Parts: sequence; C-alpha cells; structure tokens
Amino acid sequence: MPTDTMRAIRLHEHGGPEVLRQDEVPIPVPGPGEVLVRVHAAGINPPDWYLRDGMSNLPPETRPKFSLPVIPGTDVSGVVEAVAPDVDGFAVGDEVFGLLRFPSFEGAGYAEYVAARASDLAHKPTGIDHVHAAGAPMAGLTAWQFLIELGHDHPSPFQAARHRPVPLGPGTTVLVNGAAGGVGHFAVQLAKWKGAQVVAVASGGHERFLRDLGADEFIDYTTSRPEELVHGADLVLDAVGGPRSSRFLRTLKRGGSLFPVFFGEFDEEETAKLGVTVTGTQVRSNGAQLAELGRLLDTGAVRVAIDSTFPLADARAAHERAAEGHIQGKIVLTAA
Repeated sequence: MPTDTMRAIRLHEHGGPEVLRQDEVPIPVPGPGEVLVRVHAAGINPPDWYLRDGMSNLPPETRPKFSLPVIPGTDVSGVVEAVAPDVDGFAVGDEVFGLLRFPSFEGAGYAEYVAARASDLAHKPTGIDHVHAAGAPMAGLTAWQFLIELGHDHPSPFQAARHRPVPLGPGTTVLVNGAAGGVGHFAVQLAKWKGAQVVAVASGGHERFLRDLGADEFIDYTTSRPEELVHGADLVLDAVGGPRSSRFLRTLKRGGSLFPVFFGEFDEEETAKLGVTVTGTQVRSNGAQLAELGRLLDTGAVRVAIDSTFPLADARAAHERAAEGHIQGKIVLTAA
C-alpha cells in the first residue's frame, strides 16, 4: 500500500501557468462506489486552464462551483490500488483510464493518486500505453457524444434543446474545424469509422497528420476560407467554436447541422433561412462509452496522437505549451 501522502499540483490562486504549484497532500480514501487509482499519466484539457484562470471565459451561470486550493485535471490512466466493497468490475492491479467527475471540477487528476468513481472508468486498452490512454477520455468522449451517441439526459447549460447526433455513413460529408487538436483528431477518425467523407480544417503543418488519420480533403485556414470552398456538407463539427463559428453555416446543405464544441453566437433568423440547425452538448463522464472507444483504440481503428509529454512537476510548462496553440493531438503529464 502507498504511504499516507502524495505529490499533487494545486491551484491556490487564479492566474497564468505560474500559479500551478506542487504540494504534498494526503492520499485520498475511496468512498462508496469508488476505487483508488495510482496515476501513471494525466491528460491536459481546456477546462484545466479555464479553472486555472478562474473561468473568466464562461458565462457566470455555467460555471461549476469549486473552492481553492484545488487539484486540476480530469483525464487519468493508471492502476487500481484499492476498491470499495460495493464496487464490481474492477480489482486491485487492473489498468484503467477515465474522465473523472466531469462536468464538475473535482476530478483531481494532476496527482499521484486519485479516488475515482468506478462508473467513470474503463479498463485501459491493452494495445496502448498509459500516456496514450490518458490522452483519450475527455477529447474522445466529446467527439463520441457529439457524433455517435449522447449517452445521457442531462441538459446542456448552453441550450434548451437536447443534442441529437446526426447519422453518419457513406454519402455524408463532415467538415471538422480544428481537426488537428484533441477533439478534432478524434472527430476525424470517428466520422471515417462511420464511413463519412471528411474535410479537415487546420493550419498547413498538420496536413500529412490529418490525411494519415483518414481525412479525404484538407483546407489550410491560414491561406483559404473554408466557408468559401465547402458547400453542401451534412455536418460541421467545429472543435474551435466561439463567436466565429457562424461562418460555417453556409458550408451546410439545407437540413444540415453545425455542432460547435465551444458555444458560439448564432442568429436564429439566419439559421432558419438557411434551413440548418445548430446544436451542442456538454461532455459528461461515462465509463461505458469509454469502454466502447477503448475497443476502437485497442484495434487501432482510432488512435491517440500525443503532442508532447511533461513530468507532473512540470505542469506549468505543459500549460505554457498549451497556450502556444497549434497542438497536434494531446498534451499529457506523466506521474509514475
């Protein structure tokens, strides 16, 4: 069994990457329905830096509650160290990965140990290592819940209507904006897995990477305007989102859909006139869906691209890398 304390990265205040501090803290004790995981790797995601800077980019009514100090991080891969008596399906020594407690900010993944809800976990695919497994949960489940199956009935804080994925298959065209990033590179692969024609939008340096993932067409947004080149698409998955997402409305055919991963601003009259729909959701932890994604990772049908890795103690450098942009895949912290 481990000793009583562990290393963890905590926020004692909000600010830039420099506020990430390594502390010695007690190892958590798993409660009912939980397991204790020895973390080997932890993925970095946008909500981590939203939390770090105080979530100033989110509307106040959508901000989860939390108190400082707090351990950031939701994506982990590691080995089960202890299991609560009421937990079935996991045993000490199992390799697991998961998106922990999202959309709350109680995942506490930037640490050597974490108490995780068993329902948030899946067995780690045997065909990939902990670094690649830690890069999969949030980004992979976001793409899955947007494109394949929502898997929950929780309302989105960004819209009243329930999100409904669009059936994908041969004859459907999907444009993925921000295709080289975490969510984007999963979306490209999942759309191809379903048989769709995929148009990938990213900066020019990512073309070979995205074509290797299966993109049928590539548009370099630094030299071309995708909204002027693409017409008649069935679906746009905008992994960038934000206020400029509406420019992709005119790439869609009538009856098409735009899915902004990060909420944007849209004119209801314009969408009605174009005959298109805009809908989104908020990714939620789901061990069962992660197990389905894990089977695709195990067979190589989907893979995780790793942009860079940093030791847990260098979380600040990892966040600085994230701030540079033009990320190819995922940034991961190594804790083992």
